[in-house]
Amino acid sequence: MRSTPSLLFSLRVDLLCAQSQSRKLPPALRSSPCRHFTTTHQRSAIAAPEIDFNTHNPLANTQSARVVPASPSYFTGSPQFTDNLISLQHLLRKYQALPTVPPGQAPRVAWRTLSQYRLFVGEPVRASKYHQLIEILKRLNQIHPSFVYPDLRGTMQIYKRDINPHDVQRKPTLIDEHGRAVGVGRRKSSRAKVYLVHGEGEVLVNGKNINNVFGRIHDRESALWALKATGRMDKYNVWALVSGGGTTGQAEALTLGTAKALIVHEPALKPALRRGKLPDSTFLAVSLRESHC
Repeated sequence: MRSTPSLLFSLRVDLLCAQSQSRKLPPALRSSPCRHFTTTHQRSAIAAPEIDFNTHNPLANTQSARVVPASPSYFTGSPQFTDNLISLQHLLRKYQALPTVPPGQAPRVAWRTLSQYRLFVGEPVRASKYHQLIEILKRLNQIHPSFVYPDLRGTMQIYKRDINPHDVQRKPTLIDEHGRAVGVGRRKSSRAKVYLVHGEGEVLVNGKNINNVFGRIHDRESALWALKATGRMDKYNVWALVSGGGTTGQAEALTLGTAKALIVHEPALKPALRRGKLPDSTFLAVSLRESHC
């Protein structure tokens, strides 16, 4: 005689089998008699069929396959910038052992501005991130020109402007048949056109003596600073036409125009003029560098 627990277990199994036969089960389950759940026959009817790898082609149905991005940084905030940064860092590691030139002797290159780079990549790149690219590009630009390989030259060309302003050569200023050199200076809204010729140190501004045009001593010294700093006060005559702005702006415009005309006569004085000490010597040095005179 069965014990009470075993009898209850058998009744429970029979009840489950009856319920399973009354439901809409697959034909394989309805046709077979109800057996215990530990049999392999019922497990084989429920489980998926085995895969025959000899006849199965995993690429037969690829409509639901996910496309793998070509760039590893596709899911970042700015994938194009990240790819550019990784590419430049790779080139820097690859060519960091090549000989370099001092920063002042490196080729002058006009890189794309931040706004131009944003339009180029189509991403709102931050200024701090863009400066990372520029620092790497400046380091790569210091590599000696004879060791710049084609892949490095082609990559750097992407970040250059279409027109390099440093390649534009201004027409050189010459001394005319009367021995005069012409220099044009601008400061704020003031403009000065200076004619410099060998002489005894006479200075005329708009046909008047310089003391009558510039009442302040500071303005008179500023106007003739280029001659004073180089010791040429008594070797050249100055005839200038000034207009626009105030007296201080006209005096500083006259300073730049005189310096440009003096460099035409004596090109070797350009470094001395850049190193000269004057309250506005920074303005003069920048102006002379931009003038390419």
